[in-house]
Amino acid sequence: MDHRKVEGLKSFSQEKLNKVALFSSERSMTDLYCVLPGQSQKPHVHEASDKVFYVISGKGTFTIGGEEAVLSPGELTIARPGENHALANRGSEPLLVLVFMAPRP
Repeated sequence: MDHRKVEGLKSFSQEKLNKVALFSSERSMTDLYCVLPGQSQKPHVHEASDKVFYVISGKGTFTIGGEEAVLSPGELTIARPGENHALANRGSEPLLVLVFMAPRP
């Protein structure tokens, strides 16, 4: 069995949001986004992939398809194919987000 302990894999960068690759196959990918206060991911689109965001810790501001929401631990959202999406940590605590994409871009 291939498994990961998320707590030991989190890695923050002062320069920008850090993506830690957890799993990858021809069909999907799973990453851990480590986002310090003030960091963000600019708006972008994946034309053929669903992208699911699950907040592990901290609070994140997610913008998907023109709608914005602040999500807390235990909450998740999805950007469907073709939907413009972005995230930002506007809080004072680090943000950890588990990200699933399928099919893999």
